[in-house]
Amino acid sequence: MQTIDDEVKDVEKAVFPRTPARSQGLRENRFLRRAVIGAGSGLLASLALAVTIPGITAGIALGAALGTLYGIGLRPKPLQYAEAIFTAAALSIPCWMLFSVIAWPALSGHGPQWDAEGMRTLFPQLAGWLLYGAVLGLTSQAANDVARRVLGPEIQASQPGIPTRTRIVILGGGFGGMTTAENLEREFGADASVSFTLISDANALLFTPMLAEVAGSSLEPSHISTPLRTSLHRTDVVRGRVTRVDLERRIVVAASPHGGEDKEVAYDHLVFALGSVSNYLGNDNVRNSSFDFKSLLDAIRIRNHVIDMFERADRETDETVRRELLTFVIAGGGFAGVELAGALNDFGRGILADYPHLRPDDVNVTLVHARQVILPELSATLGEYARQSMEARGVHFELGRRVMDARPGLVTLDNREIRARTLVWTAGTAPNPLMQKSGLETDKRGAAVVDRTLAVAGRQGLWALGDCAAVVDGKTGKPCPPTAQFALREGRALARNIKAVIQGREPEPFHFDSLGALCVVGHHTACAELNLPWPIRKSVRFSGLLAWLMWRGIYVSKLPGLERKVRVLIDWTIELFFPRDIVQTIDLK
Repeated sequence: MQTIDDEVKDVEKAVFPRTPARSQGLRENRFLRRAVIGAGSGLLASLALAVTIPGITAGIALGAALGTLYGIGLRPKPLQYAEAIFTAAALSIPCWMLFSVIAWPALSGHGPQWDAEGMRTLFPQLAGWLLYGAVLGLTSQAANDVARRVLGPEIQASQPGIPTRTRIVILGGGFGGMTTAENLEREFGADASVSFTLISDANALLFTPMLAEVAGSSLEPSHISTPLRTSLHRTDVVRGRVTRVDLERRIVVAASPHGGEDKEVAYDHLVFALGSVSNYLGNDNVRNSSFDFKSLLDAIRIRNHVIDMFERADRETDETVRRELLTFVIAGGGFAGVELAGALNDFGRGILADYPHLRPDDVNVTLVHARQVILPELSATLGEYARQSMEARGVHFELGRRVMDARPGLVTLDNREIRARTLVWTAGTAPNPLMQKSGLETDKRGAAVVDRTLAVAGRQGLWALGDCAAVVDGKTGKPCPPTAQFALREGRALARNIKAVIQGREPEPFHFDSLGALCVVGHHTACAELNLPWPIRKSVRFSGLLAWLMWRGIYVSKLPGLERKVRVLIDWTIELFFPRDIVQTIDLK
């Protein structure tokens, strides 16, 4: 029986019969080959920029430069024209925001143009950028397909001197684990002397930046999850929960989610990418009375619980009980808590039309935060803007307060009690408990101590990244935050370092400069803090509709797979014309 890869190869042979290589340099150096294709495609596509942005020469130069980066950064796939066009066009939106809206006005002394008048003025440039992206994706895909015919497929670097098969096992299927597996496949290519195994308790990668939109009924749950088996072509995906790591025997024990015998997986290199779990600070009452907000199932449960509260409140005659049913308390004022509070507030007020016996004053979304300013990851001015914007939409705040206790129907703060049937905990996380149980050296949080190359201290062949590792920047020595953008870069660096160690070379220290942060705080409103690269070297902050558009543009471009991108865009389009769905998708009992 033919596999999908075999079928693709047959199509390639039929469409692009193999001819002798014309250029040995381009054939042997895949990055040079991609750079040449990207530069040529970018130069052709830059005609769309040259007629819309200030300066024809600048437009052509910028188009060629971005095309080169696009060609180097994306691995070409045969005959994938739709995905190439869509991906490049989606990436052109943040480029428009970075260059047309922020960089050029700032360099000319006018300041970023993110007010309504500036946005209208720059709209023709957005059309030019979209056309540029579409042409870039089309021409680069066509050029790569021609190169496969003329030069043959990309040649992976040969790896002599490996006497035995090397087994690389990755624990965790989140951003860190998935990215590590993808980049290992890319680094080793078709080298059969190296095998990859990924063990995950879920069979899909959850795109957590959009989790609040699932809880707020803006997106369908499956549309933000990408199957691991679809994205990983050479990696053996094992569905199971890791229960034990035997460092002496170098095996991992995984329990099946369906019962049966545990599976033992041997390794030569082991990557810990297990992420984090909610930290309830030892308060069992809060743990037992609150909703978690870490997984897709958590978001589905919250959404259906909110709908259930509205159903019960609509037939409740006692005003006190009705307000208790429609009071939703979120503990934690970080990204997760703020985005969830904004999503639930929009969802709750948006579905009031379906419940004729309820009034807007009955709905109460309260955010409890231990500090005086929410969103500590951003600047204090953006945090204050987020609070004021959310308050204007009806969200209540308890700042400088902590959740001390909880029981059904009552949430106890350190200054008062709130009668509520809903409490969602986002106030703290901790590294996966397996890190401490495995006998590794950990810090006070329970994260594995790693050196600057992401290798576990004192353990040969062990690596860790993401939330479950105490990663420090190899250049600055500062701790790296446990965010998705850092986990993605750590995964890429870790794959290169594992390859270097296997080949007998020195691994490189991990370094990454944060690109900034984005946070949605409600309908058509977000906060953004972007770190502009060299030569500008400046941090810009803005908020409102532009930040919201940037949030959607950037994250839909990062969503894995063309199918998921299309599904999410369809969901967002439907939301513009129809009310949010209030159908419960699971049995609350």
